[in-house]
Amino acid sequence: MAAPIREGNLEAPTRHPLDWNNPAFYDEAALFHEMERVFDICHGCRRCVSLCQSFPTLFDLVDASPTLEVDGVRKEDYRKVVDHCYLCDLCFMTKCPYVPPHEWNLDFPHLMLRAKAVHFSKGTTKLRDKVLTSTDMVGKLAGIPVVAQVVNTVNKIGPARKALQAVAGIHAEAWLPEFSSRPLRSRLDKLPADTPGEAAGPTRGKVALFATCYMNRNEPGPGEDLAAVFAHNGIPVTLAEKERCCGMPKLELGDLEAVRAARQANIPVLARLVDAGWDLTALVPSCVLMFKQELPLMFPDDADVLKVKNAFYDPFEYLMLRHKEGRLKTDFKQGLGKVAYHAACHQRVQNIGPKTKEALSLVPDTEVDIIERCSGHDGTYAVKKEFHEFAVKIVKPVVNRVNQAQPDHYGSDCAMAGHHIGHVRADGTSPEHPITLLRRAYGI
Repeated sequence: MAAPIREGNLEAPTRHPLDWNNPAFYDEAALFHEMERVFDICHGCRRCVSLCQSFPTLFDLVDASPTLEVDGVRKEDYRKVVDHCYLCDLCFMTKCPYVPPHEWNLDFPHLMLRAKAVHFSKGTTKLRDKVLTSTDMVGKLAGIPVVAQVVNTVNKIGPARKALQAVAGIHAEAWLPEFSSRPLRSRLDKLPADTPGEAAGPTRGKVALFATCYMNRNEPGPGEDLAAVFAHNGIPVTLAEKERCCGMPKLELGDLEAVRAARQANIPVLARLVDAGWDLTALVPSCVLMFKQELPLMFPDDADVLKVKNAFYDPFEYLMLRHKEGRLKTDFKQGLGKVAYHAACHQRVQNIGPKTKEALSLVPDTEVDIIERCSGHDGTYAVKKEFHEFAVKIVKPVVNRVNQAQPDHYGSDCAMAGHHIGHVRADGTSPEHPITLLRRAYGI
């Protein structure tokens, strides 16, 4: 008997591996054909219009075309849609009714990634964008003690920022991170490989922290807070012997060979840690997602990539797994009051649930107001001259939610998103990372 016909998208989304080593992946005519097919489906639905600027841009192009359909949009204008996509994945994971296993097989973010890769392969990518995504190089240079002081000072001078906008295309009013001359990797100890850990549930009770470019060079404080919180709960924290950028900035640029190079540098080191009994974590959701999702989709047959994927956890996911087994301390010393917590896109699409909210809600005298909306920062999108106004537009509903909550604290798992919210809020307050709040609640 034939299986009954079911309405599409009643099952969990299925992600297909990225066929990026196939020469046909870079065939521009085939790309345009697929983009027209997908854009036509999006035009007929328009459910994602409130997410990022890609969809309003697409729909405006259609509505201004001679035919009022996608076939009336010039192919050269497709790039305008692509430029506004920063691969947050929310359309695929939270909105689109037509993702696989639906027969229309629509994966908008990975189609945009393919378009970015085709564009990058032409050799016309802006120097600014190559530099902004070279986070290891920029961090290493700007982290030199004297250089860090100069960069941090210059970034606060109005005329200098205007000059930077004119020369480099970095918006004069965008928030820019400071650089630390004492990186996170110099603040935490590397523990012996045979350090014991106490297993609980799927966790093995000892964690290697992937420092990330941002936490290492720009904001090392939350990394120290994580180590303190984990140590308080009997979880040893070490660092990988070496690391480089996870590859997410280069992925969003479409430089897939640079992502391959990042994989070759990081995966063997992390795989050895897993073999030695360590679980893995990182404080930047995009980095966690890179190891959990994007690298496995690019290298689906790589055993070490899959090994790292299966050992990688969001920090609060890890703590709540321990809590489920009775291995998370709840000896909190102080409440946090009202917390406006922004759930970062790249954490939401990991499909682990609101673990940060759950952890903070364990603290007595604490009320957590979760805001599940994109901040529009993306690491580089919000600082670019041509996109900053759209990033501000996207974050304003988040800022409004924070203001309405009148919180004692606010922040995001994505520290850059938190700072973008604080920058647009412009009331003199500063965001606080959730792991920092948890440490404060413990009084450690």
